[in-house]
This record gives sequence, structure tokens and C-alpha cells, in this order.
Amino acid sequence: MTPIKRILLPLVTSATLAAQTSILHIDLAAPVAKVSPNLHGLMTEEINYSYDGGLYGELIRNRNFCDDEKKPVHWTLIESAAADGIMALTDKRPLTDKLPISLELQLNTSPDKPVSIANEGYWGIPVRPKTTYKASFYVKGNLAETATDKPAVAAYVGGPLKISLQTADGSKILAQATTGPITGSWQKMEVALTTSDDITPSAANKFVISANGVGTLWFSLISLFPPTYNDRPNGNRVDLSEKLAALSPKFLRFPGGNYLEGNTLWERFAWKETRGPLPFRSGHHSCWGYRSTDGMGLLEFMLWCEDLKMEPVLGVFAGYSLQQQPVEAGPLLDHYVQEALEEIEYLTGDASTSYWAGLRAKDGHPEPFKLRYVEIGNEDYFDLSHSYEGRFAQFFDAIRARYPGLLIIGSHGVKTRQPDVIDEHFYRSAEDFYKDLAHYDKHDRKGPKIFVGEWATSEGDPTPNFNAALGDAAWMIAMERNSDLIIMHAYAPLLVNVNPGGMQWKTNLIGYDALTSYGSPSYYAQVMFSNNIGDEILKTKLEAAPEVFLAVSATRKTVNNKIYLKVVNPRDTPRDLTVAFDGANGILPNGTITTLHADEPTDTNSITEPEKIIPHTAPLKHLSTRFPHTFPAYSITVMEISGK
Repeated sequence: MTPIKRILLPLVTSATLAAQTSILHIDLAAPVAKVSPNLHGLMTEEINYSYDGGLYGELIRNRNFCDDEKKPVHWTLIESAAADGIMALTDKRPLTDKLPISLELQLNTSPDKPVSIANEGYWGIPVRPKTTYKASFYVKGNLAETATDKPAVAAYVGGPLKISLQTADGSKILAQATTGPITGSWQKMEVALTTSDDITPSAANKFVISANGVGTLWFSLISLFPPTYNDRPNGNRVDLSEKLAALSPKFLRFPGGNYLEGNTLWERFAWKETRGPLPFRSGHHSCWGYRSTDGMGLLEFMLWCEDLKMEPVLGVFAGYSLQQQPVEAGPLLDHYVQEALEEIEYLTGDASTSYWAGLRAKDGHPEPFKLRYVEIGNEDYFDLSHSYEGRFAQFFDAIRARYPGLLIIGSHGVKTRQPDVIDEHFYRSAEDFYKDLAHYDKHDRKGPKIFVGEWATSEGDPTPNFNAALGDAAWMIAMERNSDLIIMHAYAPLLVNVNPGGMQWKTNLIGYDALTSYGSPSYYAQVMFSNNIGDEILKTKLEAAPEVFLAVSATRKTVNNKIYLKVVNPRDTPRDLTVAFDGANGILPNGTITTLHADEPTDTNSITEPEKIIPHTAPLKHLSTRFPHTFPAYSITVMEISGK
């Protein structure tokens, strides 16, 4: 008989079990600090066709014929055997002094064979069913020689113009309208183009103006707008605006980084040139390789803030441009200081007593805007002459004297004046962010507040992959738990046109083409974080083995005692964790959990797979002051839990 072998098992105690389990302690009894109410926001600039060809609703590309000095790029001439035409740029028939170039069209056609000019849009003209598009342009005729060399006759002997949306190959007309008669003076034509309800949404279309007759026509400022967000004239694209609204942004920093400065002093964001009716906005060459229409001007930025209920954070040009053109502090800088003071007055002044505020009222906004933050310059640490110290002081003194209630943001550290807020920028890999999550934990709380005005995990093209989203979420956790110091943060760049040639910066939050758009995994991480945040920071402590890496933060909303727990697991192994609430009166048994997860860190969203990675929300049950949970590999988790 085989003897029985006794197996001695180790004694399992509660202390042993606790030692083997990772525990996250959340202290509900003593909040660490208050959360900044403006923590999550937006930073924007004209890059990657973010405005023209992006958020700004205009569909016509090169609408004022200034994109190229020699030829009407993005426009084509359409002729036939019985219809001759010549299309060229001219400076002989300016619409205004700001729009000196017009498109000249010489034509000799039969009544049933028109000559047409067509615009290709920004990588296509998006057309949807049962939609009304508003087309407008300026046109005039003049004296012209006939094809038989007879004496000159009245300009443009022909009928009204036909305006249409057509498929790219011209085989189908999707919508059309007819203008009134042409005269010998500049006149604005406006028509509505309404599509039927049976067409298929597509961007493979063109905008066409067709003319019959003999003579010469001149065109300027040709525009086509789809329906816009909140139906604003000269407004913003609907789908992109809706995605931005879903972020629940509390502020907008504008007009942006390098776009504020320009490559040269003459290519800066000159705010006065961006206001008023469109015929008086010439546009300017931007620092990212293409021309800006300035349709998205100073007033439009403020209306954007109104639409999304964001606080404006105004960046003012501070006398430095990217090609190392600093303006020395002193009399030479006075012009730019005055320009900034007038910009603030335009936005905030009383229209009944202020010249500049009176112009704002004339531009359509009689009531002053509320403005608290003004940033002087952008990334002035790149100024090799180190002139920012003097330039900042001159701007600071003038703004503080005229507007003592404004909070002034410095784009770089200075010694002779103390800004209220310092703008700091971070573009890093995910691993570098993980290594620096304690960056602000021991930061001096007695100095200026911090605005992380630009930051991103720079991984993924044209938008972040999931590894970048993990790094972004971890960094947001680090900022959230220090949001008594970090009063605002904004990911950058915000937008990218994904068409070939549309991107100038590798990793961007939201991608789009002419017709559709999508949020990156990092975008959805921001949606999760910005919509689930309290007003006080809770102390957290993770008791875990060294190999267990998790980024963790917790906040609580005092009005309803809701607790928001955020956990990022960036590794390839699930993590078991016991969540322990210390100092709690009790926890309600039901909550919710939202998870963003990918199978591989290289997984991502795209224009063809826009929702490959999206958040999923589910009930969270059987909660108590201590409960277990497994956080999946490669995951971002937000729990909403209610305290008693």
C-alpha cells in the first residue's frame, strides 16, 4: 500500500493576501487642492489646412485669386468645339484695394454652348443630399472686341450666368441656379444651390460658373458655403465643430503659435487685416507653406468661442517672427504694443465711446466680449537674440497700465516682470511622458501658474496611434492631479487635412478630408477626461510591485459627491487592482465605467476606419469602499462612482 503523502500549504492570512494584491488608495477625507475650472481647452492655428480647407466653412479654393501670382491655380477653363474662352489673371479690374487681382474670362460662344470656369475645392467639393449651398461672387462686364473684328460692342453680349455643382467629370449636374443680368459695374451675385434627396454623398465634385455670349467678364471673391455650425454666416464646418464641442473645451487659445508670428514681420497675424467685410480682407501667406484667406479672422475666433462657450485666450504679436526678425524693445516696438492695445480695445471696449469698439459693432457685434487672458508672443525662447525680456516688459507695462484686470501670460520665463501665467510646451514620446509624470508634483506653488499651451505624444501619422493615446492620457493624469498649478492645457496641433499635401505636422488630434472626419484615439481620451472631472483633487497612493506601472488620478465633484477615477495601463499585461476608498462614509453600489482599449499599441483610427477605437461605457456594479477590478492591457479607463 502506497503511503499517503502529506502536502503542507502555506498559511494564507489577510496580511499575506494584501501583500500579493496591488491596492489603490483614494483618500476621501482630505482633498489635496481644487481643480482648475478651465483645465481642458483648445489650441488652434492655421496649419495642416486647419482653417482654409478645414474648420472654416468656405469650399472654394483660391477664391480671391491670390494663391499664385501668375495663374489661377485650382481653377480650370471648360470649353467645347463651338465655345472659345481665355482665362487669365489681371490687375486691371480690382474689386477693392485689398483684392487687386480678378479673373478675366474672354469668351465667344453660341447660345447653347457655354464656356465655364470650374473650381476643384480643397481636394474636392463635398456634396450631400437635400442640402442647400450658398454661392456668391462679384462679377462685371466691359467693352470687348468681337471675333469678327467689328467695332467694340457693350461688354458681354449674352445671358445670365448659370451656377452649378457637378460631378468631377461633368457627367451629372447635382444642383444649379441662374443669376440676374450682368452689368458694367461690380455687382454681387448670390444664389442658392439645393441638392435632391437621392444623390450619394461625395467629394468628387466641382463648382462651375457657365457663360454664353461674346465679350469679357471679370470675377472676384467667388465663394461657396455649405450649412455652417449654428447657421453662422462665414461660419464653421458642422462635423468638425461638433467634434470640438464634444471635448467640452473651456477655452480657446488663438490665433495660435507660429501662425501668430509668421515667417516675417509682414506675414504675422495682423488682426486689423482680418476684420470687416470679406472684400476688404486680402489674406496673407502663412508660415506653413500656403496662403490664408483670413476668412477666419479675429471676430470669427471670438464667435467660435461664443458658439462652444469657451473662454478666449488671446495671443498678441510681440515683435518676433520665425525668421529671426525681433524688433528691439523701445521706440521701434511701440507700434506693435499699440496694435495689441487696440486689439484688446476692439474686443472689450464700449462701442458708444471707443473708436475700435465702434468698429466691432460695425462688424456685427455691438456687445463687448469678455476677456481675461492675454498671451504676449509665442515660444519666444526660439528668439536667438534673447530680446524677449525687454519686449515682454514693454508689452506687460502697457497692457497692465491700460487693462489692470487682465491676466498676462508669458511665453517664456522673464526676470524683470512676473507674468501671471507661464506657457510651457511639450512634444515627446509616450515613454518620455511616462518617465516625467512627476514633473509638476514638487513644483513651486508660489510662483506663476502654468498653462501647458501645446503638448502631444508625437507618435502616429497623420493622427495618433493608440500608443500615443496612452502617453497622452498619462500626461493628462499628471496635469489633472496638479491642476491647482496647471490652470489650462491644450493638445496641439488640433486639426489635419489628411489628403496628400494637406499635412505639415506629423501627429494631430482630429483628421478629415473634404467630406468626412474622425477622431483619433487621443481625441477620444480627451473626450473621456474632459467630460469626467470633479472640482477637487483627491490624494491617491498605489501600493504595487515595482513592475506594475499605472498612471492614476482621482477627482471629486462636491455638488453631488461623484468621484472620477482615471487609470492608464500602457503595458501589454492586464493589471488586477483593489480600489480602496479611505475615509469614506460609504460608496453607492452602482456606477459607470468607460474604457478605451486597443489590441495593439500601433492600432489607430483613420478616414477609412474612423471608429476602430472608440470608448465603450458600461454599468459598474457591486461597488463598495473596497472592490477589485482588472484593468486591461493597453487601456484607458474612467470610472464614475458616487459617494454617500
